[in-house]
Amino acid sequence: MSKMRLLIVVLLAASLMACASVPYAQHLQQRQQAYTAAAGAPVRSFRLVLNNIYSWEPLSDTQLVIYTLPTRAYLLDVWPCNYLTFTNTIGLTSFANQVQVGFDEVLVGGSHIPCAIKQIRPVDLTQFKMEKAAQHHIDSLQRNNATPAGKTGN
Repeated sequence: MSKMRLLIVVLLAASLMACASVPYAQHLQQRQQAYTAAAGAPVRSFRLVLNNIYSWEPLSDTQLVIYTLPTRAYLLDVWPCNYLTFTNTIGLTSFANQVQVGFDEVLVGGSHIPCAIKQIRPVDLTQFKMEKAAQHHIDSLQRNNATPAGKTGN
């Protein structure tokens, strides 16, 4: 009987995880669309400030955003990178603080699995904020002063 209970618990947990992943997948897709819309023309390279990544965000197993400063970001397209959306740490190879297409790689997780960079595009963060705001737009309607149905005055 305990094996049956264990099986039920495992199946219940798996179904709950499947339901919970749908909003996360939609969230990633919305973020990816907003960054892609705000990305400019491809560039050959970008400079790391003090040889550090300020912040980063995975968008898929082939795309991520690197912030070199709070006000400067780059959308990187990479060859498929295992665990990119699940890792807690990444690194970048560079030469003289320059990250270049075709030469440098994104290193994923503690194992430092290299993923070659295919394309770099600077992100217009002002446009990105507008894209993000447009996705979160909520239509509001003016409420009339009429008494709601089923309600009467005093």
